[in-house]
Amino acid sequence: QVQLVESGGGLVQAGGSLRLSCAASGSIFSINTMNWYRQTPGKQRDLVAGINSRGSTTYADFVKGRFTISRDNGKNTVYLQMNSLKPEDTAVYHCNADLKEEGSLAYDYYWGQGTQVTVSS
Repeated sequence: QVQLVESGGGLVQAGGSLRLSCAASGSIFSINTMNWYRQTPGKQRDLVAGINSRGSTTYADFVKGRFTISRDNGKNTVYLQMNSLKPEDTAVYHCNADLKEEGSLAYDYYWGQGTQVTVSS
């Protein structure tokens, strides 16, 4: 069974940095895109950044120049380096992966449980 487990969240002051990690484990045949989303109470889940298997990246406008997404394909892990954090970055950050399990015919999306990031002013 495939699992995505995030880590690295916490409390940080405005202007500080955090590095999130998300490791995918289980019977994984292949991973296509890995993404980070974030969600605050009562709001929709927003895409923060994404990276495909070739390393091409995409970012939401609100994090461009501050956040960097990367991945280690050998470890099935995606990272999010967050610098110059602002109070409005406070949210639960979720990892998402488009992957195919061994023996499966198709790719599907899997989600992690999320990690809380709180930025104080």
